[in-house]
Amino acid sequence: MGKVRIRLVKRTAKKLLELYPNLFTTDFEHNKQMVKLLVKTPSKKLRNQIAGYITHLVKIRMRESQQAVSGATA
Repeated sequence: MGKVRIRLVKRTAKKLLELYPNLFTTDFEHNKQMVKLLVKTPSKKLRNQIAGYITHLVKIRMRESQQAVSGATA
């Protein structure tokens, strides 16, 4: 089974990706710094959870876009 994330983490991560789609990458450390600049989180753990979920979502989007490109050329 996968990790369980609270709704606050998911909602915040999706909102940040919606507002700043080009700011985040597949690098967790980079995303952690961006979340630190954009959101005032009450704890380091929450910031890291948001950054980790953003990293996860970016990787999924990249995988989907690569499949769409390879599917279109096949």
